[in-house]
Amino acid sequence: MLAAAISPWFTRRGIHYGWVMVALTFLTALCSAAAVGMPGVLIVPLIKEFGWSRSDISGAMALMFILFGGMAPFAGALMLRYGLRRVVAAAAMLAVLALFGATMISEKWHLWLSLGLLLGMAAGTTAMVLSATVANRWFSARRGLVVGVLAAATATGQLIFLPLAAYLVAHFGWRYAVLPGMIGCSIAAVLYMLFARDWPADIGLAPYGETRIQPPAAASAGNAVSLSFSVLREAVPTRAFWVLAGTFFICGLSSSGIVQQHFIPLCADNGIDGVRAASFLAMMGLFNFIGTVISGWLSDRFDNRVLLAWYYGLRGVSLMWLPFGNFDLVSLSVFAVFFGLDFIATVPPTVKLAGQHFGAAKAPIVFGWAFASHQLGGAVAALGAGVSRDALATYVPAFFAAGLACMFATIAIFGLRKFRAATVTA
Repeated sequence: MLAAAISPWFTRRGIHYGWVMVALTFLTALCSAAAVGMPGVLIVPLIKEFGWSRSDISGAMALMFILFGGMAPFAGALMLRYGLRRVVAAAAMLAVLALFGATMISEKWHLWLSLGLLLGMAAGTTAMVLSATVANRWFSARRGLVVGVLAAATATGQLIFLPLAAYLVAHFGWRYAVLPGMIGCSIAAVLYMLFARDWPADIGLAPYGETRIQPPAAASAGNAVSLSFSVLREAVPTRAFWVLAGTFFICGLSSSGIVQQHFIPLCADNGIDGVRAASFLAMMGLFNFIGTVISGWLSDRFDNRVLLAWYYGLRGVSLMWLPFGNFDLVSLSVFAVFFGLDFIATVPPTVKLAGQHFGAAKAPIVFGWAFASHQLGGAVAALGAGVSRDALATYVPAFFAAGLACMFATIAIFGLRKFRAATVTA
């Protein structure tokens, strides 16, 4: 289609079409992640309008995170079985349906259906596994950098759209806050169908960094569920799988589950309104982009275990410090910068380690299972922090527990054996 027509134009200018795929995937991940971050803005307005408890709303968020992660192990297999373009476009439109359904909420089950079930399924299909799939299919060189850029899109989308959503909540009502996500996901779906291709060979290209065109894997690769579970059966007996899945559980618990969903309510408890709190999340999004791209660059050059140990350790310190801060401009800005640089910096080293231990072909599916563990950790934190706030009238125990878990991850990551870092030219 259009990709075959415009690919030669890019080639003549020395631009591999893989970078176009990165741009399309970046936009898709950005908009999908913006939809996932939306519930964090809606907690306080929903409590005010319907009188629901934080536990009620956090339960729907936990369902979203479980499905977000539960879809991940099958997303890579679905893309292999049915094609990257069709799966991504369908997931983006499902996210649009979920957000539209959220505008109709009047009962608790509406919340669980729209922002829990449908949004969780849609986001899980276009999550980190999409980034890993594009990086593995289209790139041989610069793979770590590509994963870093696309991982940054995921967290940045969750954070940078929130000030706009908070503004819409404050001035027009919470139902208007979902409009940016709906519009963005619609545009991403159309562009992906028009310009994306499943494999470099579809337009006569080799992966970036290679000269030999690689034939695409057969579309009839088998049932996506059985394929995912067959890879899981091979991975489960290994120590590498449990270390990656366990530390990534802690990653989800200490990032998207607690900060993305409960930072704004925590600020509200300390006299910070939603728009101001969301602006600090946007600052996190900016520095997350910088930190995750740098992390991708570093993961191509250094021991990924050491990188992860630093990331988890610094994150743990920041989470344990936040509830005891002053919640003034300076302290919240320091937290936003410090935590933002680290927010999703764990992804590129984790993807690299999965590839080193399980090979390029199986790595996206293994990473999908690890990402399921990540989202399970997010679900535990999303629900647990809400229950903590309802039962104890404070978020302190939840943030402190997440920080301690990060300290455990800094030690556990050295359960993996060391791989020599590849020499990468500038």
